[in-house]
Amino acid sequence: MLILPQVMKRNRFMTVVLERHIESTPGIAGGKPRIAGHRITVQNIAIWHERMGKSADEICAEYGLTLAEVYAALAFYYDHRAEIDRSIEEEEAFVAQQRQCTPSVLAQKLMKARRGE
Repeated sequence: MLILPQVMKRNRFMTVVLERHIESTPGIAGGKPRIAGHRITVQNIAIWHERMGKSADEICAEYGLTLAEVYAALAFYYDHRAEIDRSIEEEEAFVAQQRQCTPSVLAQKLMKARRGE
């Protein structure tokens, strides 16, 4: 019976820690969860870590974050993985659609230069 209160205390502590490092504000970063005091979203951290293979230390060094902030973002990501992954996929689909609908001006200029126009 004593284990249950200890687990509840630990979970409450973890919630407080995450709330201290992760915030979501309408109008900032599209309202997405982000590292408190920064415009770096949990989604950014997830992409850099999971898809690009950057370590937490590399992310800290490159973006001026603490390990606590990066690990809090990763913990938040793993707790909300399906939702955040869905958001990433939707954004990638939108970008792909825009690329198809909007030809690259640079690519057009390079093609003209190769043809001598």
